[in-house]
Amino acid sequence: MNVSLTKELEKLVNDKVDSGLYYTASEVIREGLRLLDERDRLYRARLEELRTDVQKGLDQLDRGEGRPLRVGSLKKRLRREIGGKARRGAK
Repeated sequence: MNVSLTKELEKLVNDKVDSGLYYTASEVIREGLRLLDERDRLYRARLEELRTDVQKGLDQLDRGEGRPLRVGSLKKRLRREIGGKARRGAK
C-alpha cells in the first residue's frame, strides 16, 4: 500500500517519531487508524443510543404520556444553565 500525505501530515508523523513516542512512521499511522476506528465505533454506538431514546419518546407519545412543551420555561432554564456555565468558565 502506498499512501500520500500532505506536508503538514508528514511533519506531524515525523514529529511523533522524533518525540520518541513511536519508533517508526508506520506505528504512528497504525495508531491513527486505530483511533479513527475507535471514534467511528463510539459514534455508531452513540447514534444507536440516540435512536433508541427517540423511539422510546415516540412510543410514550403514542401511549399519550407526553407533556406540552412550555417554550418560555425551557428558555428560562437554558439561559440559567448557560449563564452559570459562562460564569464558571470565566473564573
